[in-house]
Amino acid sequence: MTRRREVSHASARSLLMTVLGEFVLPRDRPVWTSMLVDVLGALDIEEKSARQALARSAAEGWVVSERVGRRVRWSLTPPGRRLLTEGADRIYAFGSDPGEWDAHWLMLIVSVPEAKRDLRHRLRTRLTWAGFGSPVAGVWVSPDTTRQREAQQIVSELGLDSQAMSFTAAYGEVGEQEAMVARSWDLTELKDRYEDFIDRFTGLSPTGGQAVLRAQTELVHEWRRFPFLDPRLPLELLPRHWSGVKAAELFHRKHVDWRPEAQQHWDVLLEAEEAG
Repeated sequence: MTRRREVSHASARSLLMTVLGEFVLPRDRPVWTSMLVDVLGALDIEEKSARQALARSAAEGWVVSERVGRRVRWSLTPPGRRLLTEGADRIYAFGSDPGEWDAHWLMLIVSVPEAKRDLRHRLRTRLTWAGFGSPVAGVWVSPDTTRQREAQQIVSELGLDSQAMSFTAAYGEVGEQEAMVARSWDLTELKDRYEDFIDRFTGLSPTGGQAVLRAQTELVHEWRRFPFLDPRLPLELLPRHWSGVKAAELFHRKHVDWRPEAQQHWDVLLEAEEAG
């Protein structure tokens, strides 16, 4: 039971951030609690969870409340606006053509003692988020050599500077590059996630402002996970007919198609709340 509540709260807060980024960020206007609760309610989030998501987001410094009579409205804080702007840039740019790969790898060697399991977990989590894969213990690789500064920052913040080394090089003649890729990243699971995304949104054709707003929010909400899951390998290293390419095309097409009506419906809701 406790686990179910934790998942509910986490999904409520995550959906709230999607709504804030997609609809509140582009406007320099506060939004009433009742409107946010109603929009999240249309996304199957209960009122209690929606209000708790707002309170937690405020505690983290992303939003700030203002009481107007008996009502409360919310605005993004400067840190919240920065966070959502960076997130929007990442979401909307993700899936665009990565360009030509120079066939060079960034390799990071960093060892963490077995006894320091928490530190090993934090290193793995952060390097994975940065797109690195690990073919063998203590070795991390990325086909994006520009990530060297990010890798340096990670090992520095974790106090592992003295135990880390990096190299940039082309793959040698021993072993197969495809085998290294397969050992470094679970592309099968990622492929399944992309195909689930494609199955969910390909045939979806919402009608009416509320339905389009819901579809647009869910589209962005599901897509925003992929920048953290997908290492963005060059096409040369991916299986043929990679589903991530089709999913990206689908996301960008649907987002463009649905955006005008979704944004218009948000403005209708906003004006109705102001009038009320």
